[in-house]
Amino acid sequence: MKNTWQLIKKGNTSSAIAALGNTGLAIIKGIAASVSGSGTMFASAMHSVADAVNQGFVFVGSVLAERKPTKKFPTGFGRVINLVCMVAVIVVTIMAYETILKGFKLLKHPEEATNFWLNFIVLAIAVIIDGSILVKAMKEIMKETRVQASGLALLPAAFKNAGRAAPPTRLVFYEDIVATLGALFALVAIIFAYFFNFLILDGIATILIGCLMVGVAFKVGYDNMVGLIGVAAPNEVEEKISQIILGDPDVRDINRLRILQEGRNYHVEAYIELKKGMTLAEAGHSKMRINALLTQDTNISDVTLGILEDDGIKLWNPSEDLNHPSQ
Repeated sequence: MKNTWQLIKKGNTSSAIAALGNTGLAIIKGIAASVSGSGTMFASAMHSVADAVNQGFVFVGSVLAERKPTKKFPTGFGRVINLVCMVAVIVVTIMAYETILKGFKLLKHPEEATNFWLNFIVLAIAVIIDGSILVKAMKEIMKETRVQASGLALLPAAFKNAGRAAPPTRLVFYEDIVATLGALFALVAIIFAYFFNFLILDGIATILIGCLMVGVAFKVGYDNMVGLIGVAAPNEVEEKISQIILGDPDVRDINRLRILQEGRNYHVEAYIELKKGMTLAEAGHSKMRINALLTQDTNISDVTLGILEDDGIKLWNPSEDLNHPSQ
């Protein structure tokens, strides 16, 4: 029981908060949609249901991914989160189809919604909650990628570094961009329908929300497909690790370096060239020292180092090699 609780505490915070927030939103949006008959409210409710289910799945997956390697699974369970995110993509796609279908029905047969103020208040609450979850996800991206940004710089920095964040954090970030935009679209649609009797905008907003959901499904699906196959770490990570290795006084060159990203973890494999004339014991001490330095980073799950004697030929050139992270 204690171990289970420790794993839960290591689960992705953003997805847990998002799952709880979207569950509450799905309930109040569903009630508002059934009372008012608003198509955009229905679409927004569907999206919140999809988000709640997805992010709940993702949180469970992030907990399972934290399990320690076993004899049967020596590389750990990091890619479990990619599998779970792929399930989430299927859920989003189904919900998107239903939402777009509803939008086309509303275009053909516009329906006048009732209870304007109920819809307005619910959607305003949705914008605030989804916006808050989005800000939390952006801050989580900054934390995971160790980038400093705040205020208006937070959004562009989150977009730039989202690819290096953990899969569940990326999922929450992209989904809540859509959720916040979707709530804003729905809010605009009910305002125009109520004050200008522009009922067709209800169907248009519903279709737009569905299309945004498709975009999220494609983006998240692609990212996690790449993660399942196995992808090289970003250039910044390779540069940082190579600097740590070359910073050791006994290292003369890096013969080969491969860093595989798995979830938010990195597997490092390298052949390093040590200065000439070292004994096997001295070389072993150097190897252990470098290994210890690398594994101080909590995102580096394991390090495999091979040692060679310096051959006098400089192989590692960061300006060239960083363009080939799988080398």
